[in-house]
Parts: sequence; structure tokens; C-alpha cells
Amino acid sequence: MSAVKTLFITGVSSGFGRALAEEALAQGHRVIGTVRSESALATFEALSPERAHGVVLDVTHFNAIDAVVAAVEHQHGPVDVLVNNAGYGHEGIFEESSLEEMRRQFDVNVFGAVAMTKAFVPYFRQRRAGHILNITSMGGYITMPGIAYYCGSKFALEGISDALSKELAPFNIFVTAVAPGSFRTDWAGRSMQRTPRSISDYDASFDPVRKAREEKSGHQLGDPQKAARAMLTIIASPNPPAHLLLGSDALALVRDKLQRTAESIEQWEALSCSTDG
Repeated sequence: MSAVKTLFITGVSSGFGRALAEEALAQGHRVIGTVRSESALATFEALSPERAHGVVLDVTHFNAIDAVVAAVEHQHGPVDVLVNNAGYGHEGIFEESSLEEMRRQFDVNVFGAVAMTKAFVPYFRQRRAGHILNITSMGGYITMPGIAYYCGSKFALEGISDALSKELAPFNIFVTAVAPGSFRTDWAGRSMQRTPRSISDYDASFDPVRKAREEKSGHQLGDPQKAARAMLTIIASPNPPAHLLLGSDALALVRDKLQRTAESIEQWEALSCSTDG
């Protein structure tokens, strides 16, 4: 087994967070996980009374995060790995979806991850060691109808992660943006926030997409436990990547997107260069 590490994972009640926590505990690591209620805390800590420690925290309660992280470092530290997993999917036609829905999506998926990271980075920097995993999505590379806000949030987290990895590299701190494809989590089911339909012009193009996404929930190709093992492989690596795709579907879709992007760049190369002085 690789060296025992202490992981701080946001959102350990379900999905990738739960799978990663279970797999990390099974491999002998310690896990501090955020939950949203006292009952969820008890359920999580029952996984391993000695090595699973819960923290009741909503990652959008930004003013509470620094104190929580300081307490965790004091009681359970040093934390070796921060995993920003807490997040959810918003589905809705762009024209039909409110700005408030977009704010909420970014508050959880982007600002929550950023606030957690800002709280941990000083400890990592002082120790000249640490690893940050940001769970993004293949939706941070490709887009699909009806998830503009979600893709926007994941594109943002991918970009922030990439820049941060360069800032923190001199301090021996790694940042890995982990972009899963379709996995058997609650993303398209219970945790998905769906904007009600209101504009009939989109019925023919979008209603079949929404129905297919709902029907596919729970039957996706990806296995969350295997994703957890892949993430632990990255955590154990002495030189982890800045970006990691998970799932053959993500690999195929992102490769296709990058190829089409390269072709478009080549097609418009002369026009791009025509603006040079």
C-alpha cells in the first residue's frame, strides 16, 4: 500500500465523494469529509470510527470555511490532499434559466471549491507539500444542450485549476483537475436541478434530450468505485497530471472536440494572423 494520507473531501454523502471516501478508508487512509447534516455525519463516521471524521459544512457558507479548516488542521492535520467534490448539475435551456440559478450553480461548483482551496493553500505552502483534486467534468471541455450553466462552471474550474497548478508548482503542491464522463452517480437523478420548460420553440430539440438524460440516470457506463481507485492512483503518484479524464466516453468526446478545434484553428489561421501589426 502507498503511504497513508489524510484526505479532506467535500460532499461525502453520495456520488464520487462517497465512493472516494470508502475506497480511501479501505486502503488505510484517513478521511475528513463534509456533510450537510448531523445524521449524515453519523452515517459517514460509522464507516470507520477511527479514521472517518465528519464536518457539517455547506461550501457556500464562505465565511465559515477558514475557521472549519483551521479546526481540522489542528485536530486532524496535517491534511495531505484536498478533494473539491461538492457540486451539482443544473439542467435548463439557457433562455429559460434565471440568473439566480446560474449564481447558485457557480456558488457551489466554483466559488465553493475556490473558497475551500484558499483556506487550505497557506497550510500546504508552509509545509511545501500538498495535492488539490478538483472534480470537474467532461462538461469542462465539451458542451451539450441544456447544461450551459453547468458547463460554464466546470470550464471555469478547469481554467482556475490549470493556472493554480502553475502558481503552486514551486512549493511542491500539485493541482489535478479530474474530469469524469458519465458515471452511475446521482448527477442526472436526485441531485439534478431542472428548470421547468416554458418556451415551446425548444420542445422538439430539447425535450428528447431531457427525457434521454433522465432515463439514462443510474445506467451510465462509468463505475464510481473504479473512478475512486483511479483518483487514489493519482494521489499516490509522485508526479500527478494537471488534468485527468475519467471514462472512455470522456476520452472519445474530448478527443473529438480537440480535433475539431485544431481543424478550425487551421482553417482560420490566415485570418487569425492578419491582425498582427
